[in-house]
Amino acid sequence: MNSRIVRGRESKPPRILLYGTEGIGKTTFAAGAPKPIFIPTEDGLGELEVDRFPLCEDFESVLGHLTWLIDGAHDYETVVIDSLDWLERLIHDHVCAQNNVDTIERVDGGYGRGYLAALAQWRKVLSFLQKLRDDRSMIVLLIAHAKIERFEDPETLAYDRYMPRLHRSSAALVTEWCDAVFFAHWRFALRVEQGTFGKSRNIPLSGPNADRVMRVSGGPTCVAKNRYGLTGELPLDWNAFARAVVKEG
Repeated sequence: MNSRIVRGRESKPPRILLYGTEGIGKTTFAAGAPKPIFIPTEDGLGELEVDRFPLCEDFESVLGHLTWLIDGAHDYETVVIDSLDWLERLIHDHVCAQNNVDTIERVDGGYGRGYLAALAQWRKVLSFLQKLRDDRSMIVLLIAHAKIERFEDPETLAYDRYMPRLHRSSAALVTEWCDAVFFAHWRFALRVEQGTFGKSRNIPLSGPNADRVMRVSGGPTCVAKNRYGLTGELPLDWNAFARAVVKEG
């Protein structure tokens, strides 16, 4: 066998994108990861007792924090960007400033060229995160909000599905790079309420009858995937994810 050929699994820290609806507990999930350090691009950490950099108000601040984590002396084990959709705004502002325009749609004359320019900045961020994973053995955990978008399925009729609240090109780049993409949502119990004229409606029950879960494998309703052999849903909890990965491994 050629000496340059490597056989077997390569165990490296995971690269995870967790997206979901507002208030579901995405940031709390990230806070449960091993020794996390947050790079906040939005003011959403609230009262969580976690280590964080100052709120990033421009793209250069994000790159500066990532550079410090790559080169600096620290014992953090997880880097968290919270959130990607606000990071995208900083990237767009950066590209607009470079091109002296006021909107990403007008960069280089328009026709989508602004989003292509933004992809170059996204690749820069991912290269920094890759160095943290490879050289500092850090888990990469990216948080994003969710949106509903029409999906034109070539094999059937078009339908709506959840996906990260990013431009399509940047969403495709990030989801391909990640080892796992999880969709966080509420799993409700439903109560059927009978109305007038024989009509009925489904009432979602909250409180103890609702669970915070994350979809770990893809389907028609959402974008999700993983490279750990996980299927279905898991509780929205870091320890539940870690136990599932160990079990499958």
